[in-house]
Amino acid sequence: MRIISGNHKGRRLRTPKKLPVRPTTDMAKEALFNILSNRFDFDTLKVLDLFSGTGNISYEFCSRGTTSIQAIEKDRRCIKFIQETSKLLEMPIEAVNSDAFNYLEKTIQKYDLIFADPPYALDQANFSKLVQTIFERKLLKANGICIVEHSKHTNLSFIENFFKLKTYGGNCFSFFE
Repeated sequence: MRIISGNHKGRRLRTPKKLPVRPTTDMAKEALFNILSNRFDFDTLKVLDLFSGTGNISYEFCSRGTTSIQAIEKDRRCIKFIQETSKLLEMPIEAVNSDAFNYLEKTIQKYDLIFADPPYALDQANFSKLVQTIFERKLLKANGICIVEHSKHTNLSFIENFFKLKTYGGNCFSFFE
């Protein structure tokens, strides 16, 4: 895994073996951040990274100047890796050990950007529940967006607030606002 851009550009991170993760590919991550850089000033964002796994997306935001990031992950080994890596790289990531759905039900914070990368095997009903919870609980600030990563075999275009799909190989990003 490597950081694509920013002050840690090109930095490679070794993830421990046997973590239950599927990190976003460099090609997909680079394309996603190219889209985001045309819309946002990274150093002013408040970001929520759901199903954060290794923290791959959080590190990319931090490297580009984002200073308010919460990474939510239920696997304790992943949380430990995120905490150690963010400390090593002096990145202000708050790693929270929680189930993403439980976190969304309890948080009162609002975000500029919510990124979710749930397991690709998540069923359609839970993909819908994820997005609906974000919008029903009004967890996005004005002009905020939610991005859900999923496989090309999953269709989220029917979910309310959907506005765009971008596909990069087997990775897809559905955008909601």
